[in-house]
Parts: sequence; C-alpha cells; structure tokens
Amino acid sequence: MYKDRIAITGMGAITPIGLDVSSYWNNLILNKIGVGHIQRFDPSELPVKIAAEVKDFSPADFLPKKLVRNTDIFMQFALIATQEALADSNIHVQSDRIGIVVGSALGGISTVTSTQEQITKCNSYRLSPHIVPKMLGNIAAAQIAIIHGIQGPSLTVNTACSAGADAIGMASMLIKSGQADAVVAVGAESILTGLMAAGLSSARALSTNNKSPERASRPFDLNRDGFVMGEGGGAVVLERLDIAIEREADIKAELLGYANNTDAYHVTSPEPTGRGEISCMKRALQQAELTPSQVDYINAHGTATKVGDQVETTALKAVFGESLAKEIPVSSTKGATGHLMGAGGVTEFIACIQAINEGVAPPTLNYDNQDSECDLDYVPNHSRRVDIKIAMSNSFGFGGQNTSLIIGEYKH
Repeated sequence: MYKDRIAITGMGAITPIGLDVSSYWNNLILNKIGVGHIQRFDPSELPVKIAAEVKDFSPADFLPKKLVRNTDIFMQFALIATQEALADSNIHVQSDRIGIVVGSALGGISTVTSTQEQITKCNSYRLSPHIVPKMLGNIAAAQIAIIHGIQGPSLTVNTACSAGADAIGMASMLIKSGQADAVVAVGAESILTGLMAAGLSSARALSTNNKSPERASRPFDLNRDGFVMGEGGGAVVLERLDIAIEREADIKAELLGYANNTDAYHVTSPEPTGRGEISCMKRALQQAELTPSQVDYINAHGTATKVGDQVETTALKAVFGESLAKEIPVSSTKGATGHLMGAGGVTEFIACIQAINEGVAPPTLNYDNQDSECDLDYVPNHSRRVDIKIAMSNSFGFGGQNTSLIIGEYKH
C-alpha cells in the first residue's frame, strides 16, 4: 500500500518575498508584498514599470562564480531552490533511481534578449560558447544533474503558467510507473525583460498601476486590471512513501492527485464557461478518491486578470457547488508574489503544504472591493487559522493549459 503513495520530503524556494522556504512562508502570512518598480532593466519607454523581482539577490552567495557566469538567471533560481530541497530531504537514493523534472514557460529568455541587444549594440556576432546552453530550457535540469550526481530520468516541461505544477505531476508519474524512486520537481522562471513587458502589455495582460506597485496585483478584486510579472524558483522532492518511511524521512505531506487537460478553445483566453478547468479539478479529485466536501483549502490560480479570475470562480462553483464553494477558503498568493509563471505551480504547492502543516490559510492581498462575479471566501488581506487536511492547488496557462494538484496531510 505504501509503495503506491507519494511523499513530499523536501522543499526549496526563492521568491520576491523570501530567499528560502521559511522566509517565503513567513512573509506570505505576514502580508509582505514583493511588487515594486522595475530595477532589472530600464522600463521608462514601456507602459508597465512594475514587477515582483527577487530582491537582495546575489547568485554568487549561493553558487560558484563560474557556474553563475554560465547560467541564465532562471537556471540559478532552479539550482538554488533544488539545493535547499535536497538538503531538506536528505535523500539517499541510488543515483540512477532519482530523477529531475523542471517546469518553465520561457526558459532562458533573459539571455536571449540580452544577447540580441548586445549584437545590435556592438554590431558583432562574436559570442561566448556558453550562450546557447544558457538559452536552452533543459540545461537547468542538466546542471542540477551534474552538480548532484543525479542519473535517473530527466525531463523539462513547457506548459506556460502551469509548467511548475506539471513538473510535479510528471514527477509523480515517473515514480508511479516505476522509472524512479524519487524525483526532484522544479519550477523556475525569470521573464523580466523589455520584450516580455512590451509583449504582455500589448496583450493587455499586465496591471498598469505604476503609481502604487504594492497595490497592483489584486486577485479577484473588482478593480483588478491584470497580473504583475514575477520571478523565482521552487523545488520539491517527491519520493515513494515506503522508501521515505524506511529511511525515517521528515514527510511534509502526500501528493494525492494530479490532473492536466486543455481547453481546446483559444491560445490566450480561458474557455468562458470554465469547462476545461472544471474537468481538470474533477479529474484530480477522482484520482485522489476524494469528494469536493473533503477539500479544506484551495490555492487558486488567481492572476488578477478580469476574465481569468471570473472564469476560475465559475469553475470552482461548478465543481464544489455554489454553497460549498463559498464556504471553502480560497486564496491567490499572487497578490504578494506577483505571477511567477512556471515557478508559481511549485511555490504555490509549497504554500499548500505549509498551510496544512501550520493550520493557516494565506491571504489574498489587495482584495478590497467585491466583484459580484467573484464572490467566494478569498481570505481577504489577512491570513486565517484553518484546520486544513486536504488542499487543492490550481495552475492555468496560455494555450488552455489546466493543472490541478491535490495535497494531503501525511497520515502514518
């Protein structure tokens, strides 16, 4: 029985509100907001001048200088989060029985844009031989493998904003299929470039509340006007429960269910009735062999876009029923962190684990004005003591990507 169950034995995070799991979680429940004016590049010619940057971050504090030179910033976030998760897990598995799955929406986009700018400015194509590996999405997993001697399955998932959550799901599938006994699931992202700010602005996806950055990310609020770009990394170690028990690991929680599907509707907009999100959540519950009434907390995708938040609310009501949906605490941590894209699925999964273990539902910050179409209990502005045994984490992305994860308290 234990062999078919999956334990989470390690966690790591680097976010705009904390450079490790402890600081991330503590700042999350203390209402710290990581959004501010962009420092990474000059946004003066752009309509959006705000983002949730990882602050006070020097990669050389965590990684060898040579490795820093040869890696994109998203890879650095992946490496740092993984380092923390593996140390937390203290995993001891045969090297070819541990795997890696990394999720990222845009991989080395920072290196791509800065390199093109260099070529244009200098009118020269003389480049470092390390440029191409810094751009490739799968090199984050390769660097993790090289550093930690991991020789099992290695996959990189690119499913837009659900990539981190799908990394966890794919990791569970590798374990359940017998291809690995443990897998490090990682989500990492840094899209903070002028190209991405301009592109997302033209799609009217971003908040333009430049005068009040800390008020800009407003999930489910009536006056929400788009998401705020964020960056960071998260990592969790998934392990066969029987092995974790045998080695007396510190088991944080169990992964009970995972589902992924697609809307088959539009490349950027969710299907208006929420059919894909509804189906995805139902499938995750079915895999976990749970009823909706057994879920105690939901970490919503909740990016603060007008349509996205409304459709997710509609989908939650369809899955849980109108009355029950209004009783379950639902929060979006993106009010604090901004939208971490591929990293969000993992950092929000970690928030669910912490919520279960601490008995605290994190808040939805900047929720001040109720929208009649978004009328659930969004845990507005302050964390709340809640007895949480089962949590759901939703991640939805461009292309109609839908992912739901079900996390449960570990029961001996």
